[in-house]
Amino acid sequence: MAGAMLGKLAAPENGRGRHKIVSAAEAVALIRDGDTVATGGFVGIGFAENLAVALEERFLASGREAPDGIGSPRDLTLLYAAGQGDGKERGLNHFGHAGFVKRVVGGHWGLVPKLQQLAVSGQIEAYNLPQGVISQLYRDIAAGKPGHLSRIGLGTFVDPRFGGGKINSVTKEDLVTRMEIGGEEFLFYKALPVHAALLRGTTADPDGNITMEREALTLEALAIAMAARNSGGIVIVQVERVAERGSLPPRQVKIPGVMVDCVVVAEKPEYHMQTFATAYDPAFAGEIRVPQGSLPPFAMSARKIIARRAAMELQANAIVNLGIGMPEGIAAVAAEERVVDLVTLTAEPGVVGGIPASGLNFGAATNTQAIIDQPYQFDFYDGGGLDQAFLGLAQADRHGNLNVSKFGPRLAGAGGFINISQTAKAVYFVGTFTAGEAEITISDAGLRILKEGGTAKFVEAVEHRTFSGAYALKRGQPVLYITERCVMQLTPEGMEVIEIAPGIDLDRDILARMAFRPIVKNPRLMDQRLFREDLLGLRDAMLALPIARRFAYDPAENLFFINFERLSLKSLAEIEEIRASVTRMLAPVGHRVKAIANYDHFTIPDDLMDEYAAMVASLTRDFYSNVTRYTTSGFLRMKLGSALETRGAAPHIYDTVDEARARLGPER
Repeated sequence: MAGAMLGKLAAPENGRGRHKIVSAAEAVALIRDGDTVATGGFVGIGFAENLAVALEERFLASGREAPDGIGSPRDLTLLYAAGQGDGKERGLNHFGHAGFVKRVVGGHWGLVPKLQQLAVSGQIEAYNLPQGVISQLYRDIAAGKPGHLSRIGLGTFVDPRFGGGKINSVTKEDLVTRMEIGGEEFLFYKALPVHAALLRGTTADPDGNITMEREALTLEALAIAMAARNSGGIVIVQVERVAERGSLPPRQVKIPGVMVDCVVVAEKPEYHMQTFATAYDPAFAGEIRVPQGSLPPFAMSARKIIARRAAMELQANAIVNLGIGMPEGIAAVAAEERVVDLVTLTAEPGVVGGIPASGLNFGAATNTQAIIDQPYQFDFYDGGGLDQAFLGLAQADRHGNLNVSKFGPRLAGAGGFINISQTAKAVYFVGTFTAGEAEITISDAGLRILKEGGTAKFVEAVEHRTFSGAYALKRGQPVLYITERCVMQLTPEGMEVIEIAPGIDLDRDILARMAFRPIVKNPRLMDQRLFREDLLGLRDAMLALPIARRFAYDPAENLFFINFERLSLKSLAEIEEIRASVTRMLAPVGHRVKAIANYDHFTIPDDLMDEYAAMVASLTRDFYSNVTRYTTSGFLRMKLGSALETRGAAPHIYDTVDEARARLGPER
């Protein structure tokens, strides 16, 4: 905000038009019994705590005088997208009183135990719908549409065939229906009128124009305000300060005054914290940038091993989402490995770029490139804009289905999980292999399990289907399940163990701890570097050329050049990618070619060498008239040469490119 405007902060004057600045008690007095109340916020970011406190106080005070002990406003419908609470008392926990709310439609329930208790005990009607769907539904309500049409939720507990998002048996109305359009399945989410909106900004003027310069996120505040306004409802906005009329820069106004009925200045600093953990951090508001080295170090633990293994999947230039909880560690590893600048990390409430924060600061970020409104972020996600998504792993079954939303009486809710997991080009679920207080030791040699966690995560059938393995397979979506002791992948035949940590016994530490038997073919060892204190060297690996760009063919010389310098092969999939790339380039040539391969600083695990040599021998037979190789590493010349000779491929490996070219000889 411009310095000139900041200098005009002052007590409001009545001037022209209606004065919109009132007390919290006066504002919430406008909310009536049975109203649908929509709240903005993400954990504690952007949540109007003062308004929630005032509304709760009104309900409790009037209840003390009511014959039935239930105050006013009563029987509210509460509508919200992201989880808003601290897991204890703040946020939407203020609504957790019998009779206060009749129905709750929310995207995430994990931070609101008081509402959870009402839902699981059947005292209220309760729904859990995808966070992104609700944030987008506000725009549809504002536009007067009957609802929101989306593929999001198909195959999950939100699908009417699996519950329609209903949380308990007292919840009867169908808010979600399945539709077919042009032979394709969709879900239709019914619109609700919004009678009252409780929102938050930074600065207001007497006309109700709202800016958000000190907020960590802008969320869906504008969409909710429009939805309430066009539903004939009221819009109440909590701010921390008031500016002179006409002094707010128009481009910084996030909610126009024509949509705002009441402005409430926060009565206490703790009612207007930037997050529920931080009073104000200028880096979260984009006021300053912080050096990467200022982030706290990430101590070696099972959590770090998981985050490191997941970080090895990061691809240069990828647009990435990191979920809450275990995936947050990936950002810390990316900062340690100095690769944050090579990817674009995002968070669902609207953060683009930078380093996402964790804990009760989750949703905020430092050094961001941009902060956009949450509905637009989900538009981008839903349309396939995410290259990679790293999400928590709570419970999985033999079909690759995942549950992160409901465990017995504990209702966590899906949040943005369904939107993100169903639409990312590739998804990685990360978490410990078992739940509970496991004890492990970590050394350069690998892992040793001293005490197992008390609860199995890999079960016969998940209790609540937050992610559908069948839907992922139908989309052709790659799916990995990454734990500290093994890595599994989803295949059409089921879950397959593809990596095992050194020191881990397959039967004792993995198979005996699962309720089903996964596919086990030829799993390889997890990278030994994961268990050492040294950096992984991710930056060099990510800056290396992708496999598809490591080949060139010169028709004039009939020479095929293979550049494997600094290539580090880690998987059978990469070996197959090499085979496919060479075949794609040389099959159309129609005749054999001469080939030179650069193996300088090339690395490959011993357990992949035989498969690699077999692939090279196959390409040699199919496409090469003559081939030579070179590397400055005597050890690699010996190891690779021996493997090639075993496979019947001529082991011509020289010291320099000139020597390799000179020895290439005439075509055969």
